[in-house]
Amino acid sequence: MKNVNIIGVPEHFNLPWHLAMEDGAFEDRGISLDWTDVPEGTGKMCQLLETGEADMAIILTEGIIKSISQGNPSKIVQEFVSSPLLWGIHVAADSERTSIASLQRDKVAISRMGSGSHLMAYVNAQNQGWDTEKLQFEIVDNLDGAVKNLTEGSNAYFMWEHFTTKPLVDNGTFKRLGDCPTPWPCFVIAATDSFLKDNRGILGHILDIINTYTLEFREIPSIDRTLSNRYGQQLQDIQEWLGKTTWGQEQMAPKTLEDIQSRLFQLNLIEEIKESSRFLWR
Repeated sequence: MKNVNIIGVPEHFNLPWHLAMEDGAFEDRGISLDWTDVPEGTGKMCQLLETGEADMAIILTEGIIKSISQGNPSKIVQEFVSSPLLWGIHVAADSERTSIASLQRDKVAISRMGSGSHLMAYVNAQNQGWDTEKLQFEIVDNLDGAVKNLTEGSNAYFMWEHFTTKPLVDNGTFKRLGDCPTPWPCFVIAATDSFLKDNRGILGHILDIINTYTLEFREIPSIDRTLSNRYGQQLQDIQEWLGKTTWGQEQMAPKTLEDIQSRLFQLNLIEEIKESSRFLWR
């Protein structure tokens, strides 16, 4: 049995992995897939890949591209979610602010530097025509930290996946002022160079299994109710999310990678645009 350490966020996007593990699909191919939830998100996952504490990650596209550009010895092996991620932009429920424009001079609460909440704050600021050099950040570690930060009067705003934070909007913890979708496929599967060097066959089995599950995911009877129950979300919200979400089964196109690097370079988040071979596993 080959042990593989894989990490991802504890969110509804990753249910196909958990269903495959519960079905014994990986064990049937001689693979013991050891899943670890990382609620701190992409910045922490990049760190775990870089130190070799994880072999693979289901990770935000912009975060792993920035990390690889800065020397993380890892590769993207394929897209996982090919549709955009909808980033909700939140303030404390009792805040007087009512529009994204009103946030221009406010600090941004982020999980950590290099995370999606950090990088997408730049994308949103650029979309709004703000001076991205003036962005200021408060590190809150994870969603629970953001709840504490905002509700205790920080006056920061916080960007996180729209449907994950929807229960906090519904219960009066957060107020959502709008959304900022990623201009690229949102999640990829990444693996360390050291894992890829010796485990091409194992990786092939893993991708074959997960791609089968994501292709058939929508057809699973009552999958909307399963998601709603497991992730504590309203059924209509899950149904809306399912309607917006497309899973990918192929490697990222070099042109897509180039476009993402170009946007990150414009925002001074990477130092140069590099060859696709540095990022994409073939």
